Amino acid sequence: MAHQMGDTQPVNQLFPGLPQFSGFMKPCRVEGDVQKLEVQGVIPNNIDGTFYRVMPDPQLPPLAQDDPWFNGDGNISAFRIRNGSVSFQQRYVQTEKFSREREAGRALFGKYRNKFTDAMKFKIRSTANTNIVFFNGQLLALKEDSPPYALNPLTLETKGLYDFDGQLPSLTFTAHPKFDPESGEMLCFGYEAKGDGTPDVCYYTVSPDGKITEQVWLVAPEVAMIHDFAVTDNWVLFPLIPHLCDIERMKKGGEHWQWSPETPFYIGVIPRRGAKSSDVKWFCYRNSFPNHTSNAFENDEGQIVFDLGLSEKNVFFWWPDAKGQAPDPKEIHSNLVRFTIDPVNGTSDLHEPQVIQKNNTEFYRIDNRFSTKPYRHCFFDLMDPALGTNFTEIESRLGGGYPLYNALGHLDIETSETEVYYPGNTHMVQEPVFIPRSKSAGEGDGYVLALVNNYDTMLSELHLLDVRDFKSPLAVILLPLSLRPGLHGNWVDGKSY
Repeated sequence: MAHQMGDTQPVNQLFPGLPQFSGFMKPCRVEGDVQKLEVQGVIPNNIDGTFYRVMPDPQLPPLAQDDPWFNGDGNISAFRIRNGSVSFQQRYVQTEKFSREREAGRALFGKYRNKFTDAMKFKIRSTANTNIVFFNGQLLALKEDSPPYALNPLTLETKGLYDFDGQLPSLTFTAHPKFDPESGEMLCFGYEAKGDGTPDVCYYTVSPDGKITEQVWLVAPEVAMIHDFAVTDNWVLFPLIPHLCDIERMKKGGEHWQWSPETPFYIGVIPRRGAKSSDVKWFCYRNSFPNHTSNAFENDEGQIVFDLGLSEKNVFFWWPDAKGQAPDPKEIHSNLVRFTIDPVNGTSDLHEPQVIQKNNTEFYRIDNRFSTKPYRHCFFDLMDPALGTNFTEIESRLGGGYPLYNALGHLDIETSETEVYYPGNTHMVQEPVFIPRSKSAGEGDGYVLALVNNYDTMLSELHLLDVRDFKSPLAVILLPLSLRPGLHGNWVDGKSY
């Protein structure tokens, strides 16, 4: 951009030459539509709906040169599948940040969740880049430090901030709301719910017609990250990641989060309905990193069974501890584990969890019709170097700043058997979604859909699998561009919007 006479501040036109902006992590920055994507194979006609996903995708070079990869603007992709054909649509969420930076032609937003490093003051400091869900006619783009942004599900046009018609009790809204498959209600929470550095957590539920019902305020034992949570028929669980916030550190230009190796892994448990703040019980386990949850339910003894990924190391290695120490990303390993918790009579110290999947796994997804209930099938990303990935050939193109997974897994919890889909020796996978074969199909009977990074072509692909024959794809849908690794997405049935 040419400077006008009198300009005193140079505009950075290049992204930093760092791994999180290189290779497949190079910002996409594309908005547009493509009809009739190329399809290798056959897409069954009973698949009718849209796969929405969001990626952090900075429209402009950042103020902070070493910006973490998920501080980018939320860019929504919609893959609409109908009659065996796929169309693609992509639009940025028009957040306050996005609009003001586009008008200025330069970055104004500072470090990740640190308002003290911004070049100007924002009313709502959101990138809307972490998840995208559909509820009560609204497509909601989520970032856990702010309210949702509502979008038109057909056009992806941004409608604006969404506060549930003025009902939103918290300043923040989770990136991982849960949905009760029977009642249709959405269960939500916000942490740092009264602002940056506050230990307050607000749990609330939303009826299918958009009315906020349950509301409980809690105080967490630490000002810690609570990225995901879990719900059963009668209980709600809040796993605290030992990344802690310190306002004074932020005021000095430091990071919002710092890993605390001395802090245990806490799980807060409250009744799902009619709870008071005094009802919360905090259970703890040794210092570790809770990843995304798979599911939670109650067994016949009334205990809570809670399945989630767990790592002994700091998975968010780009935020080290106070001594600047962080693990080598190649040494980070996460297992799918099962905690059994007695919410009424249990002691505060949790027993050693059962490992139910020993591979290095993450991004667990289930058949959502069995959310909050006993379940059998779990789908996920996994990393197994023994599968044959040609790291020597593709390493220079990987980019950096995020965990890598080279296969998709399907765990049958009842038999402990895992099926693996390996897309090829120059491919990495992103988060999968599950699509039921029909409304009446049994649990886990359907399809798995996931974006795949092809480091040979340097283009993205959608791989569609039939769970009945998990090791081979039904179809590979080819995209004419590369999509940065996204954070989360969801399948929405075509009859829903």
